[in-house]
Amino acid sequence: MRLGLLYLAGLSATSVLATAGTLPFAAYHFNQVTLYGVLANMAAVPLTAFWIMPWGVLALLLMPLGLEGLALVPMGLGIEGVLAVGAWISALPGAVLAVPAVPAAGLLAISLGGLWLALWRRSWRFAGLAPIAVGLALPWFTAQPVLLVDGEAKLVALRTSNGLTFSSTRAATFTAESWLQRAAQPRRIAMPRPGSGGRDGIACDVLGCIGAVGAFKIAIIRDAQALPEDCTSADIVVALVPVRRRCPSARLVVDRFDLWRHGAHALYLEAGTIRLDSVGRDRGIRPWAPDPAARRQQGSR
Repeated sequence: MRLGLLYLAGLSATSVLATAGTLPFAAYHFNQVTLYGVLANMAAVPLTAFWIMPWGVLALLLMPLGLEGLALVPMGLGIEGVLAVGAWISALPGAVLAVPAVPAAGLLAISLGGLWLALWRRSWRFAGLAPIAVGLALPWFTAQPVLLVDGEAKLVALRTSNGLTFSSTRAATFTAESWLQRAAQPRRIAMPRPGSGGRDGIACDVLGCIGAVGAFKIAIIRDAQALPEDCTSADIVVALVPVRRRCPSARLVVDRFDLWRHGAHALYLEAGTIRLDSVGRDRGIRPWAPDPAARRQQGSR
């Protein structure tokens, strides 16, 4: 009985430490953390240690005789049991907590703080808690994009008081799921239907939508027929079609050509100023992702 309790205590302690060590990296890469990892390990680890691994060793011993199937079948049943435990735990209410996108600086601060805390043995090791706290807080203090446009000109998302609001509920499913995950938003909110009136500061018709980013009026254009009017009234023009005319009122124009050249775009509003970012600018020109304009010039020679 005592040995069993010691085993469970050690298993709990190692599970807590492993979860704490991997949590920042899971949040950085997947924008979510699991809250019931210890509970899952309490069931899955003993099953692995006392059932799956012994049968696996026996299968290796039986392989020269061609009898490994006798051990692989019960081993497979144990693996199915581990998968069933994982599916059950992940389906529990509150099993997964979505978190906003963690900046690289936040992950670096947490990693350095963790190393400082683990490597030193004197009392000053607790100074590592400060960068860990800063890294954990950064996702909630980092500027989030107020506008997102996918590189294939199929989807636009505008941030409102209710979260990201999407131009379509069906287009670019993978892209939309990625944006929702990074924003820690559970579902896709659609922009108002054409002619249905405004909602969340957005009004749409068959040609596009009009909204606001801070104090700036933004026009999201689906059809080139909206260009003559929106190019003389909007501060920011996002056109899913080519813009072949000058937009006198616009401080910023992103059109189909920009999306083709630079991929997906993100717009940030920082201290009342507009900052535009894109996949192409961050990635640069690589052998696997050459500059589209240069590629076109080479093809015309």
